Amino acid sequence: MSKFLVSGILQRETIVKIDELPIKYQPVTDTFGSIHSGVGGDSYNEAIALKWLGDEVSFFAMIGTGENAEILNSNNNDIELDTSFILPKLYATPAAVIFYDQTRKQQIFEDIKDSRSIEYDLDLFKSQLKGAEMLVTANANFCRPLLQAALEDGKKIAVNIRKFKYETEQYNKFFLENADYLYLSDDNLDEDPYDFVKYIAEKYHPEIIILGQGADGLILYSEREGTYAHFNPVKTNEIVNTVGAGNALFSCFLHYYNKTGDHNFSIKNALLFASYKIGFMGTSNGFMTEKEIEDWRSLIWKT
Repeated sequence: MSKFLVSGILQRETIVKIDELPIKYQPVTDTFGSIHSGVGGDSYNEAIALKWLGDEVSFFAMIGTGENAEILNSNNNDIELDTSFILPKLYATPAAVIFYDQTRKQQIFEDIKDSRSIEYDLDLFKSQLKGAEMLVTANANFCRPLLQAALEDGKKIAVNIRKFKYETEQYNKFFLENADYLYLSDDNLDEDPYDFVKYIAEKYHPEIIILGQGADGLILYSEREGTYAHFNPVKTNEIVNTVGAGNALFSCFLHYYNKTGDHNFSIKNALLFASYKIGFMGTSNGFMTEKEIEDWRSLIWKT
């Protein structure tokens, strides 16, 4: 069992399944089973997935001053996260509304409240560094001092930057420069994806880059091997909800890569993990066990 530190946004979220994006105006749309509400956020989803896979997880996030930290476990999952590191320091808990369609397109409206200007308790974070092997962090502003502390303590750094844009690259520079493992999405790309991954690899030199491409699969870059490889998605479930698939994939990859150091083995397991997860509603439901991953793997890949 590995110990992971995870930092980022915890939010209330509402997920809405629609026919297609962009949304066509209608005064009222009545569709059974199309709306799901709960708590989520990229980092929350990653923390839950790592815990499900058997890792020890400490999750660092902030909520509204009027909230109870037990909101963290309000989704009634089979597993729970430690609430000791959920601090009520914001004027309100971050929130998001996520629309998605059958083609895996998403449109997200989010409000992270005052988390850009509020600092997390650095001493509390440092108290959990001992024995931890990796920090998995979002690019939220309050995560910067946590990342610096983890670096100084010699931890591996994994960063999820879902919404990369060249115009915000300077904001993300600190995260990009210090990431050992980097997850990016192609949502905002209008260039050749290989050229983009090569640009990031040559400028920032992470050990691993994963570029999520939705229904087209992903591109995996390994600095150690000097390779850029495309992987198609796999199918284990009918698609119900694609929100959180990238978080599931990144978490599973980190879990196995931390154990084995084998990027091909790890990414194949991660593709299975994400494929199964999108058959369930909610960003924190539908996770495979290691045994289920092993069984599916033997059906799809020979190696």
